[in-house]
Amino acid sequence: MKKRFVSCIYLYQGKAVMNLNDLTLLADDPVALAKGYDNDGVDEIMIFDLSKGDQEHESALDVIKAICATVEADVIGAGNVKRMEDVKKLLYAGCKKVALNFELESNVALTQEVSQKFGKEKIWACFGKMESLFDSLNVAKEWVAGLILLNPHVIKEIADVTNLPCLVFISQIELEKLMEIVRMDNVYGIAGNTINDNASEIISLKELCQQNGIETEILTPAVEWAALKKGPDGLVPVVVQDYRTLEVLMVAYMNEEAYLQTLKTGKMHYYSRSRQAQWLKGETSGHFQHVRSLTADCDLDTILAKVNQEGVACHTGARSCFFNEIAKKDYEEVKNPLQVFEDVFAVIKDRKIHPKEGSYTNYLFDKGIDKILKKVGEEATEIVIAAKNPNPNELKYEISDFMYHVMVLMAEKGVTWEEIISELANR
Repeated sequence: MKKRFVSCIYLYQGKAVMNLNDLTLLADDPVALAKGYDNDGVDEIMIFDLSKGDQEHESALDVIKAICATVEADVIGAGNVKRMEDVKKLLYAGCKKVALNFELESNVALTQEVSQKFGKEKIWACFGKMESLFDSLNVAKEWVAGLILLNPHVIKEIADVTNLPCLVFISQIELEKLMEIVRMDNVYGIAGNTINDNASEIISLKELCQQNGIETEILTPAVEWAALKKGPDGLVPVVVQDYRTLEVLMVAYMNEEAYLQTLKTGKMHYYSRSRQAQWLKGETSGHFQHVRSLTADCDLDTILAKVNQEGVACHTGARSCFFNEIAKKDYEEVKNPLQVFEDVFAVIKDRKIHPKEGSYTNYLFDKGIDKILKKVGEEATEIVIAAKNPNPNELKYEISDFMYHVMVLMAEKGVTWEEIISELANR
C-alpha cells in the first residue's frame, strides 16, 4: 500500500482556521491555502466544514467546490455530514471521499445506506473518542473503505480487529517515530498538524520513505535516465500533450536533473537551452503541467508527456505553442469530441461575459433560468419525437440543439465539462 500524506483545512465562516479546537485565523483564502499544499506535493487534502447554520454551510460547500476544481490532490470532505443529502453535496462538489463522523450514532446508522448509494470506496469512518471506536467497528468493517483516526494510540489494536486502512492524525512527533508509524501495514497515511506544518518538506519526506523501502506516491520510472539516448548536448526532447484532448501543447528538453525532478514532484521540469538553466514549468506563470504519463518512443530518444495543463502552455498566452501555420491542404479534420464541446462551451461562456447584440445565447441569458430550463425541456421532447422517425438525421439535429441548450444551462449554473466527464468516469 502506497503511503499518503494528507493536509487538512478547517473551514469556519469562509476562512481557514488552525484546527478543530482552535478557531484562530490561519488564512483568509482557503482555496489559495489548498493550492499551496497541492503545489508542495501532498497526496490528499481533507476539508472540515465547521460552519454553523444552513447559509454558512452552503457557502462552505462553494469553497469546497472551488478547492476541488483548483487542486490536483484528491479532496476528502468532512464536517456537517449528517444525512444522505450531505454526502451527495460533498461528492457533487468534487470530493473523492466523504468522512462520516462516527461520534454521531445517526451516522453509524446511516453508513450502510450511503455506502450502497455512492459506493463503499467513497465512504470513510472518522473517530475521535477511542471508546466509541471498537463499538462501531462491526458496522465500519462492512460499509466503509477505511478509518480516520484523530487519536493515533490504538493503531496496533485496530490491526487485530480489522484490516481496514487507517488515516492517522498526528500533531507533533519525532521523525523516527513518524517513520515507524508510516511503516505499519494498516496505516494508509498521515494527516494533521505534522503535515500542515511541514508541507514544504513533503517531497523530501517521500524520498526518505522510498529510501527506507516504504512506497509513496512518487513516480517510479521503468526507464532510467541512463537508458535514454541523448542528443549531442546531452538532452532528450519532450513532446507535451494534453492528456484529455491529446492536443500537442509544446516541445521542450530535459537533462537528468529535470527528468528526476519531474518524477519526484509530478510536475514537468525542463532544461532551457537558451538560458542554460533548469526550469519548472509554471514556476513564475502559475501554469503548471501535472504529469499523467511519461512514455519513451521506440528508439528511447524522445519522451511523450501527457499532462494536465493549468492555464496555457505557451509564453505568448496561447493555449498551444503550435499556431504559426506554414502550409495546409484542404481536408476535413477529425474532431476530438471533448474539444468540440469545450470550444462551443467557451463561446457560450464568452457571450455571458461579453454580450453580443443579436446573439440568441445572450437572449437566453437575459431571459434567465426559467427560459433556459423551458428550452432544455422542449428540446428533450423534440428528441423523443425525432427518435420515432426512421431517418436518424432528424435525431442528430435535435440532439445537437439539446446539447447546445444544456451547455447554456451549464454556463448559467457554473458547471464545466470537466466536472461532467469526471462524474461520468466515476459512475
